[in-house]
Amino acid sequence: MDIEKIARAIEQDAGMDLPDVRQALAEAKAGVGRVTTPEQLLVRAARAKAGLSQQAFAERIDTPVATLRDWEQGRFTPPGGVVCLMRLIERHPDLTAELAVH
Repeated sequence: MDIEKIARAIEQDAGMDLPDVRQALAEAKAGVGRVTTPEQLLVRAARAKAGLSQQAFAERIDTPVATLRDWEQGRFTPPGGVVCLMRLIERHPDLTAELAVH
């Protein structure tokens, strides 16, 4: 990755100097910074397809909302059983209605 070449192209497209772009590109090249995981995307997609807020979704899956946020923001990876549940919910979002506590 030619950081300088990419930075110049980005700045040309933006029509201005972007002082932090070289550092951001260097961090991306080094694998530093925010990384999005497949599990993170899965949790977000399942909740979006269910059409629920974080609070409502967390209640449906009987999980603290802070934990759900951690999964969605990639701070922690959900356990295997949760990943399986998210796959099911993503494919069948109506299942969340059955998870509601009555």
